[in-house]
Formats: sequence, C-alpha cells, structure tokens
Amino acid sequence: QVQLVESGGGLVQAGGSLRLSCAASGSIFGINFMGWYRQAPGKQRELVATITSGGYTNYVDSVKGRFTISRDNAKNTVYLQMNSLKPEDTAVYYCRHRLISGADYWGQGTQVTVSS
Repeated sequence: QVQLVESGGGLVQAGGSLRLSCAASGSIFGINFMGWYRQAPGKQRELVATITSGGYTNYVDSVKGRFTISRDNAKNTVYLQMNSLKPEDTAVYYCRHRLISGADYWGQGTQVTVSS
C-alpha cells in the first residue's frame, strides 16, 4: 500500500519561506510526474507545479519566480520551496504522484497559512 506523506506546512508571515516535502512510503515504480496542488477555502483545487521524471517543470503563473519544485528520484520524494509567500498562497497543499500506468496517489494535505 503506497502512501504519500507530506510535511513542512505551517504559519508564516508574508514575504517568508516554507519548504514542503512529500515522500512515498512503500514501493512505487514508474512515476510519470510528481506535483503539488493547492485548495483555498471556497475554491477549486488548482495545480501549483509539476516535475516529470526527466526534470521538466511546469508552474502556475502566480507562483513563477517564487516557488521551485524539485525531486529526489531515488527517494521518490518531491519538494516545493516557497519563497516570497503572499497571503493569497494560503491553502491546503497536496502532493501527487502520477504513474506511467495511470495510477494516481495523493497526499493527505498540509496547511500553509500566510499572514499579512
């Protein structure tokens, strides 16, 4: 049974930084891409950033230049470095591992709160 375990969320002032981590417990093979998504109260879940097995990255426009996604293939772990945080970044952040087989795994979510 594969589980994704997230860590690193919390409360930070505007302009501050946080680093999220998402590690897969259990054996997992054939990852297509890993990603981070977020959901703010009353809003739909949105993509924040993704990274493919080859290292290609993609970001939503609102975080470009502030957030950096990276991965450790050996550990099946994905990270999200968030700098220059803004109150509008406040949300529950979820990680996702999408396999080549089409299987999808999601983390339980970690709260990020940015105070003004």
